[in-house]
Amino acid sequence: MSSSWSYGSAIEAPCSEEELSESFSTSSLNFSSGNPRIEETRGLMHLFRYDSNSSLSSSNPSPPPPPLPVGRKPLVCVLGVPNHMTYADFCQFSGSFIHHILEMRIVRMDGVEDQYSVLIRFDDQDSTDSFYKHYNARHFSSLEVEVCRVLFTIDVQYTGSIEHAQPSNSSSNEQPTCPVCLERLDQDTSGILTTICNHSFHCSCISKWADSSCPVCRYCQQQAEKSICFVCQTTENLWICVICGFVGCGRYKEGHAIIHWKETQHCYSLEVETKRVWDYVGDNYVHRLIQSKTDGKLVELNSHCVHADNGCGSCSCEDNSMSEAILNSKVEAIVNEYNELLASQLESQKLYFESLLQEVKEETEQEISIAVQKALSLKKPKIQAKIDRVNKEKKFLDDLNENLVKNEEIWKAKLLEIEERERKALKLTDGRVVGLEEQLRDLMACLEGAKNVEKLQGTNEIKDGIVFDTPR
Repeated sequence: MSSSWSYGSAIEAPCSEEELSESFSTSSLNFSSGNPRIEETRGLMHLFRYDSNSSLSSSNPSPPPPPLPVGRKPLVCVLGVPNHMTYADFCQFSGSFIHHILEMRIVRMDGVEDQYSVLIRFDDQDSTDSFYKHYNARHFSSLEVEVCRVLFTIDVQYTGSIEHAQPSNSSSNEQPTCPVCLERLDQDTSGILTTICNHSFHCSCISKWADSSCPVCRYCQQQAEKSICFVCQTTENLWICVICGFVGCGRYKEGHAIIHWKETQHCYSLEVETKRVWDYVGDNYVHRLIQSKTDGKLVELNSHCVHADNGCGSCSCEDNSMSEAILNSKVEAIVNEYNELLASQLESQKLYFESLLQEVKEETEQEISIAVQKALSLKKPKIQAKIDRVNKEKKFLDDLNENLVKNEEIWKAKLLEIEERERKALKLTDGRVVGLEEQLRDLMACLEGAKNVEKLQGTNEIKDGIVFDTPR
């Protein structure tokens, strides 16, 4: 257990009910941390829980933010982090708040195997409130369905530890330095992240570790899933097909492994518990070698001596070196035989699946053709109706255009006639103007002559004279 993370001494006792907001209540959750093979630490955390169920429901990913509880501290717990999120992923998810984090501890909640929780202590209350408002009820990513649930933590108490094995020095004693950069672990200079196996690192160092395992002890927070039958989901008497990897239950359960053989003709199946290979065609075991659990090497399966009941002592007297020499001489031949057998089976399965793919391809093409014909048959009346409507509109426009052309010719003839009439009227008007101008000139001349005569009447120049009309 890390000495730098002691909630019981650093955090005060839980607040009284009068100090809490009316919208909040307190709840307790059991948690554990540490490598289960070496040492496991258990504890109890007290949390503020909002009374409204919609605020923490995963089916409502964007509820209105609840009010902040009274008496809160700069300590929160992030619940329900998926196991596939590594320490680096969570540090990246924390983003801009990573510089305000003093300590982070990864813990497991009792009864939850595919998720873990993170206890986070901040440097001040404002950063804690901002982290809560920003990340509560927010998806871990756009592709995730899980929602980040942030709860203010009142108190964390460690109830004890259980040692399952003799711990090593690297796992039992807290190292004063970061195992990655070998610098001193100091909360004031950099945040500290304690993994689920109780090893502490700088947040900046562990954020560069892309693996989900611990850099010190290689303990992986994401445990391997247990094999189950693909059909009935049972975990007992399982057999796995060595050709395609199908997992089914044996004949003493529902017999889905045998059904798989009958459907696909995959005749070799491996028993998950004993690692023995069964041949459904020959109805017997066909394995000759098994993998040793100690060193991982291929060894011959121990078979029961048929003469053991009669007191046979030859088996016990057989030289071990001779057995090893015989075993080594047979290994290569057995491996080659198995490889040839597996290759022939894979080739037959290749032809089988290619035929299935060809059938699926032909069925798909036929379905596509039928769908196209059906779509065309459904759209053909509509398209024909549109064509008829367009042809009708075209005929109407052609008739209208023809009438407009005829009207244009008629109006052109009328325009020429009007222009000719205007031209004749203008010519006649010009002739009349010329006649009137001559008459006006004569009139003016006559008037001038009359004026001259009147002037001369008062004199003797024209006395007894005769006035002649001058020719024009």
